[in-house]
Amino acid sequence: MKKSGNSASPALPETERAEFRDALPDVEPITPHGRFLHPPARLPPIPLSRLRDEREVIHASLHDPIRWDEDTENGEELAFLRPGLSRQTLRRLRRGEWVTQAELDLHGLTRAEAKLELADFLHECKRRGTRCVRIIHGKGLRSINREPVLKHHVRHWLTQREEILAFVQARPIDGGGGAVMVLLKSPH
Repeated sequence: MKKSGNSASPALPETERAEFRDALPDVEPITPHGRFLHPPARLPPIPLSRLRDEREVIHASLHDPIRWDEDTENGEELAFLRPGLSRQTLRRLRRGEWVTQAELDLHGLTRAEAKLELADFLHECKRRGTRCVRIIHGKGLRSINREPVLKHHVRHWLTQREEILAFVQARPIDGGGGAVMVLLKSPH
């Protein structure tokens, strides 16, 4: 058998090639490079309903149903204590008996940015085993109508977090009405 210039396949007479094609009518020739090209994979479908549900949850969580200012109209500072804990925990937190181990300053952030920063901060505190933190939300002195923008939201978000045991308004030396002292669950 004589080899042609193409070393990949021997030269066949045209009659043999025609017989070969007739014997295998459903077969397609392999690409010139000798590899099979798989059709491109289909991308997974986009879960539009799940994305819509997630957007609705985020939207609902950013619009507080609780009006914290109604609770503070009587002049008392706002505090939170998880059910089942002693009121002594609030007193100790208010007096600064726990060492502040971490701090988060939310000044200048939008509500959405602040919520994400707070979630990341609390996750990191939980990972490190941090127990007492200060979160500075500001007094709102530079805000429109000189009202705090984040104060009520931060307090609402904290009550929704399972790892939060208690929080109180910070002492004047620690930021007063522009910050909260937060007690987190022990990691053990």
